[in-house]
Amino acid sequence: MSLIVQKYGGSSVADAESIKRVARQIAATKKAGHDVVVTVSAMGDSTDDLIDLAHQVSDSPDSREMDMLLTTGERVAMSLLAMAIKDLGVDARSFTGSQAGMMTDGQHGRARIVDVTPTRVRQALDDDAVAIVAGFQGFNTDSKDITTLGRGGSDTTAVALAAVLGAEVCEIYTDVDGVFSADPRVVKKARKLDWASYEEMLELASSGAKVIYIRAVEFARRHSVTLHVRSSFTDKEGTWISAKRKAGTMEEPIIAGVAGDISEAKITVVGVPDIPGKAAEIFTRVAGAGANIDMIVQNISAQKTGLTDISFTLPTSDGPAVLAVLEAAQPEAGFDSLIFDDQIGKLSVVGAGMRTNAGVSAQLFTALSDAGINIEMISTSEIRISVVMRADVLPEAIRVVHAAFGLDASEDATVHAGTGR
Repeated sequence: MSLIVQKYGGSSVADAESIKRVARQIAATKKAGHDVVVTVSAMGDSTDDLIDLAHQVSDSPDSREMDMLLTTGERVAMSLLAMAIKDLGVDARSFTGSQAGMMTDGQHGRARIVDVTPTRVRQALDDDAVAIVAGFQGFNTDSKDITTLGRGGSDTTAVALAAVLGAEVCEIYTDVDGVFSADPRVVKKARKLDWASYEEMLELASSGAKVIYIRAVEFARRHSVTLHVRSSFTDKEGTWISAKRKAGTMEEPIIAGVAGDISEAKITVVGVPDIPGKAAEIFTRVAGAGANIDMIVQNISAQKTGLTDISFTLPTSDGPAVLAVLEAAQPEAGFDSLIFDDQIGKLSVVGAGMRTNAGVSAQLFTALSDAGINIEMISTSEIRISVVMRADVLPEAIRVVHAAFGLDASEDATVHAGTGR
């Protein structure tokens, strides 16, 4: 008997009928002879609805109380799912994150898992019951407070449970049939990937692919958890994510996928004295604001002035805090001004095959040039090339690049519920 961890996103449990469909799927897995642990997200858009409600009653909701509020969404979904499974003749028990032993640090809204002690989950399995765990949430042992893991936290919860319980596989159920070579809402002929390596999935997730979150992929890579991303609406095999290629899948392509991201903004620090230590001073201030920097470009300094410009990208939500700390540091740092631009889009091509194939950069830039799309910034890793452009041209750029690398499938991809989660 093998242990399988299954995670269901909000679109998979959006309403009562969806919950009953998922319950049948879980019950079938259990009746096939497997032990089953399920992680579930809040129903549909209920988390967003709770966030909107909080902002209706408070201009700046307290972070501790926000975590108390937001964790109710998963509690509703897990208890309803347990009821539906029991009606099918299979025992099921639901647990909050704290009851399931998800211990986290004390950061409200973006806590990180520090330990997992799933005693009650193991007891449920020993009693031949399906264990259902609320995703996205945990418990800090120091403050005794409920915490949330941030966006994608249910993915991370599922992978963490799979790691500590020694699951054969962690199945991530969503509303598309797997990981695609591009967002099927943007590129209708996006091709489903049979397999992707951890490193490719990490790059795709960090570049805007939404089907699984980067923290969950990193957790899976670190603990060698095999992931299977598939649809909760069909029985089709999805995309396997692991260290080694799954037997029977095709030879590794040069480019696995094209991802787009409009969640970032660009800050340009204008007129920075081009002397040792100034960049360190600026980015120390940025780090102090808690921002995660993505791309950085520094221009060549002008000979007459000895000044240069430094541009970097970061999550748009971090922009106001970073601007505030840099404005406060302007007299000491000695730069001229700041420019904030939240109308950018990032396109990334990702593929492990780039290591052994020349000409990928030239092919990318030629495709964008032929389409009349201008590039503002460039960043690379061993298996990724990212470029920044205007946000309004990003969808067309993704389609152009996807076609240029021969990734278009013969048939349109299917999105069963419309959100990609």
